[in-house]
Amino acid sequence: MISGAPASGKGTQCEFIKSKYGLVHIAAGDLLRAEIASGSENGKRAKEYMEKGELVPDEIVVMMVKHRLIQMDVQENGWLLDGYPRSVSQATALEGLHIRPDLFILLDVSEEILVERVVGRRLDPVTGKIYHLKYSPPENEEIAARLTQRFDDTEEKVKLRLVTYHKNLESVLSIYNDVIVKVDGNLPKDEVFERIDAILSALCQKKRKTESTSSVATGVAH
Repeated sequence: MISGAPASGKGTQCEFIKSKYGLVHIAAGDLLRAEIASGSENGKRAKEYMEKGELVPDEIVVMMVKHRLIQMDVQENGWLLDGYPRSVSQATALEGLHIRPDLFILLDVSEEILVERVVGRRLDPVTGKIYHLKYSPPENEEIAARLTQRFDDTEEKVKLRLVTYHKNLESVLSIYNDVIVKVDGNLPKDEVFERIDAILSALCQKKRKTESTSSVATGVAH
């Protein structure tokens, strides 16, 4: 599982992890949209709530996650759950289904940097590419002239989103205390991934060692 505040770089790190380790990337929002598009039973129920402007109940989303995790590609390659669970009730529901991560990566970024990253973000309406006025400026004046800012990419709005995020985060972390690894997300994205990569490499080695030990033990037993 990976968690991070808005603009913590979570999406970028998910891409890096998926690319190197081949894990199946599962984001609850994407899952929700896919289920609705497919017309599944859960998708129909979710659509009813969304059309009324209501939040989709936890139990529906948890069942979607559970259903996705039993698919063959996930069973073979492992999973990377992105930004979910977001509340203690969601985490508890996953625990009840025996869905638990080997690792919970928490991207730790200061509020000052998060605000700077969000407020400087701009969208090119022609190409859909995201720029940042400081970290990833547009290539030329023509592109710069047409960039737009999302209505909620303001300091006031991002601070409100951060309050909600931190309020829910504390209770979620209490469930995963023994598998949490905090990673300094203030660093450049490549350095952040170097740290995550080292943690995942060590975990993979440990799992392989455990599996070979248990297979040897099973062989001796027989």
